[in-house]
Amino acid sequence: MRDLLRDVRRWRRQGRAMALARVVDLEGSGPRDPGAAMAVAADGEVVGSVSGGCVEGAVVEAGLAVIETGAAGLHTFGYSDDEAFSVGLTCGGTIHLFLQRPDDELLDHVATIEAAVAAGRPVALATVVDGPGAGRSLLVEPGQPPAGSLGDPDLDRVVARDAEGELAASGTPATRRYGARGEAMLDDIAVFVEPFVPAPRMLIFGAVDFTAALVRVAKVLGYHVTVCDARPVFATKARFPLADEVIVDWPNRVLEKVGPDLTGRDAVCVLTHDAKFDVPAVVGALATPVGYIGVMGSRRTHAARVERLRDAGVDDASLARLHSPIGLDLGARTPEETAIAICAELLASRTGRTITRPLRETEGPIHS
Repeated sequence: MRDLLRDVRRWRRQGRAMALARVVDLEGSGPRDPGAAMAVAADGEVVGSVSGGCVEGAVVEAGLAVIETGAAGLHTFGYSDDEAFSVGLTCGGTIHLFLQRPDDELLDHVATIEAAVAAGRPVALATVVDGPGAGRSLLVEPGQPPAGSLGDPDLDRVVARDAEGELAASGTPATRRYGARGEAMLDDIAVFVEPFVPAPRMLIFGAVDFTAALVRVAKVLGYHVTVCDARPVFATKARFPLADEVIVDWPNRVLEKVGPDLTGRDAVCVLTHDAKFDVPAVVGALATPVGYIGVMGSRRTHAARVERLRDAGVDDASLARLHSPIGLDLGARTPEETAIAICAELLASRTGRTITRPLRETEGPIHS
């Protein structure tokens, strides 16, 4: 829903009635993951997408009906449904959408979410999508009292706790089930918890030719990108205009500052071949919980670097965290091709996939 915040607020200022549709659950293969959203205005204007085009027409009709009746509820589209082919959902999966006409409380939450996203603060929106009080929402921001209510103070407390836990972990939207007062192991109420977390970070050490290309690809993937090099003549904003930050400093000092805030969603890419630069960068990165550490260089360069890292006290378990030589074996040669190979490996690492063959030569579900 992050991409809809500005349009939803604009419609509110204009006094336009609207309906909000969100993917809250997915079974099997599906075109969009939970959290994908679409908003429909009473005059037919549409923003966002919940299926990449498969069921948008049907969702617009359902949204216009929700605007008229105000009845919030779940809508399901699946391959086995009689209408599956008529609406275009032929991927074999089932998607569950929650449609509602946003009330003033939810629209206030949207304004808070937009401000938090702009400031880089984590926040989560919890919405009852099935059971008593469908459509009620609770906004959870760490360090602040929750705003709104799901209808019961005990339920609010439990959901707020779980939402904060999700913000601290993967930040993945999910539907959770509770008893009416937040009891575990019951399914009286379904609550969709949608985290809004800051963009994942990529720290690139080394202001080299490959860096500019990696910055461009990483920005397309939504990363907040920092370029760092100790040489002021190379580490300039003019050379890396798309980078969010360009820092002139040694990597170990940068990592001492930002390392404690890095998470499994973040990445460190070391693109230098200078021992006095890349060894401190790798050692500093290994001291953090960052999810991906990639280091550029040939196999011979990597072997020599490993010896220097061992001399610096790095053990085998830590060495196993390194992706070096960096990137997937795609036959990349140019900086742009290499950047794609690096980001492809980063994506596979984040999703837990092992890439051995082209997709056309594999079997089983495309999406796990």
